[in-house]
Amino acid sequence: AHHSHGRTTGKRPHPRSCRNQPARLRNCAPESRVALEQAEGRAPSLVAAVAREGRMVWTGSRSCGDGHVPDTDTQYRIGSITKTFTAVLVLRLRDEGLLALDDPLEKHLPGTGVGGVTVAQLLNHSAGLAAESPAPWWERTPGAVRPGLADVLGEGPVLHPAGRRHHYSNPGYTLLGSLVEAVRGVSWEEALRREVLEPLSMTRTSARPVAPYAEGWAVHPWADVMMPEPMEDLGLMAPAGQLWSTAADLCRFAVFLAEGDERVLSAASVEELRTPAVAPEPGQGDAGYGLGVQLARQKGRDLAGHTGSLPGFVACLWMSVEDDVAAVVLANATSFPGIGAVAADLVAIVAEAEPRIPESWRPLPEVDRTLLALTGPWYWGTQAVAVKLTAERGLELHPLRGGGRGSRFVVRADGEWTGLDGYYAGEVLRVVRRPDGSVSHLDLGSFVFTREPYGPVDAIPGGVDKEGWRGLGE
Repeated sequence: AHHSHGRTTGKRPHPRSCRNQPARLRNCAPESRVALEQAEGRAPSLVAAVAREGRMVWTGSRSCGDGHVPDTDTQYRIGSITKTFTAVLVLRLRDEGLLALDDPLEKHLPGTGVGGVTVAQLLNHSAGLAAESPAPWWERTPGAVRPGLADVLGEGPVLHPAGRRHHYSNPGYTLLGSLVEAVRGVSWEEALRREVLEPLSMTRTSARPVAPYAEGWAVHPWADVMMPEPMEDLGLMAPAGQLWSTAADLCRFAVFLAEGDERVLSAASVEELRTPAVAPEPGQGDAGYGLGVQLARQKGRDLAGHTGSLPGFVACLWMSVEDDVAAVVLANATSFPGIGAVAADLVAIVAEAEPRIPESWRPLPEVDRTLLALTGPWYWGTQAVAVKLTAERGLELHPLRGGGRGSRFVVRADGEWTGLDGYYAGEVLRVVRRPDGSVSHLDLGSFVFTREPYGPVDAIPGGVDKEGWRGLGE
């Protein structure tokens, strides 16, 4: 084993201390988790980091090298986490009005031969395309072997009807990268650098390694020996898995994916990336996929992010938006099945050791009294719900007892509201007024909500019984 150009290899473990960590993390539970996985998973090196409240709050690493421990500035190849970056570029085009997610790919990138698959279907892997490019194995051969999209797709790239099932496709993200280039008029790499990496200060993320970086290794499954893996430039396949990054840079990216950044994508658009877009494959349990973002439920938490692998490297970024915790784990081993579990465990360890402290309550800066009059209890038939006023003229509707349909609503330009989530996502909520201006009822996708159960009578479609409410003996 050797060490050069910042490459991490070597002979024996070298733990890092837990000094300067948050008080309740000084028992080194995260450090112990990282040390255990590096030892049992037999990774030449492993680096991990946790982000919270917009910054990196914990780091840890292990290495088989004596004195060559990686840190959060050491580059590792991140494989398919690259896809999330490509998805961000596509959403930027959508937000600028240069394309729509339901546009056929052919509208912007003609001649691919994949039929009428849409941009959204490519983003969420429901386009029905093959998982991999035709032989030779694309991850271990130079991109020059596939100089054109026809070489990437092969003769029979469509395996399933579009939109019918989730089938992960690396060539699908090659098409998305080419779409970005066709619409932007610059290379995928240039668009990524200019539109995402520079605004987010991700100066250590690049298409090719920049020292210090870890060298990729294959570890023998039945003996404690290893050999170096090739590190090929993927060419057209780059938008599916080319990038190198660091734990520190990926923490910045995780914060962006949780909160948005108006210089790159709004909070609403990054939430769209994280929203389930397609049902998982059978047997995948709580796994899911948004638009370039993997979704999972582990240890009672909803996680969003992505995993990645290429020969010599594995990577994982998981975040819990609810807990405001993200974890990044990077290793330079070809096979390392536990990396996703490590990242999920780090999120859980930090969230449970130091639960999120809510922000101080503050009253709204101003109040619209016509909206204030809409708050309080309403009735959908006999089911009691409550309407609450939120910031920026928003509303929340939720059942007062038990489970049921509820949503957040954002005000529209016409003064009505659109549902953001839950059953009423995308549905329109409007206030129906009488000729004198008083409120009759709320109309939510044709459902009527009144101030009394089934009252006033004139607001209830189909009317109500003339004798009204009665007891058992009446």
